[in-house]
Amino acid sequence: MQIFAPSSIDLTAPSTPSLRILALGDSLVYGFGDPVGGGWVERLRRQWMSPGGTNHALYNLGVRGDGVRQVARRLEDEFRHRGELRNRVPDLIILSVGVNDSPRLGRPDGKNLLPFEGFEIEIADLLDRALRLCPVLFVGMIPVDEAKMPFLDCMYYNHVDQIRYNAAIRSACEARQIPHLDLLEIWRSRGLDWCQQQFTEDGLHPNVSGYQALLEDISCWDAFRQWIEP
Repeated sequence: MQIFAPSSIDLTAPSTPSLRILALGDSLVYGFGDPVGGGWVERLRRQWMSPGGTNHALYNLGVRGDGVRQVARRLEDEFRHRGELRNRVPDLIILSVGVNDSPRLGRPDGKNLLPFEGFEIEIADLLDRALRLCPVLFVGMIPVDEAKMPFLDCMYYNHVDQIRYNAAIRSACEARQIPHLDLLEIWRSRGLDWCQQQFTEDGLHPNVSGYQALLEDISCWDAFRQWIEP
């Protein structure tokens, strides 16, 4: 059964020259690992603030380690306090979350941090709640460097689980007509050697080159460009 956003929310990109956009998620939003540009959100924010740039306001609401439940808990408060002007609310939410729910704990065959069945329920709830606020775009997870696991000596991220959790996100987005940028497949298609060059030593967070690649991928995404281009 398909699920649609409430009729009161207009999912078409507005023609307004100035948008208020929330980027909400985990360390991929926060930008951990990029001491030069501060991550793809910060790079984009600086680009928009440069002479000749747009007047869009972009809020970085990424928190390291957040999973889908943590993002859902702070969703409404983050949204309500960032309209900037009286009686105005943000125009768009960009979500990016899920990878921190997927690792196996303690050993490679341990339990997932958030069991898959629970994740399916939680991601559906997050998307439904976000759509009640405003239109949503979803930036997917990127493939970790499995050779550098475990992360923090206890969390085993792997591609098999990432593919499962990513598929759940993609399916939930499709059911709600939310554009989903499948970075997991895009990056994997570029080959293992290329991917490994985009990570810091922990194998989980992108490096300077990785975040620049992320910015380019997101900036070229048709669903994103329809929002930010006049």
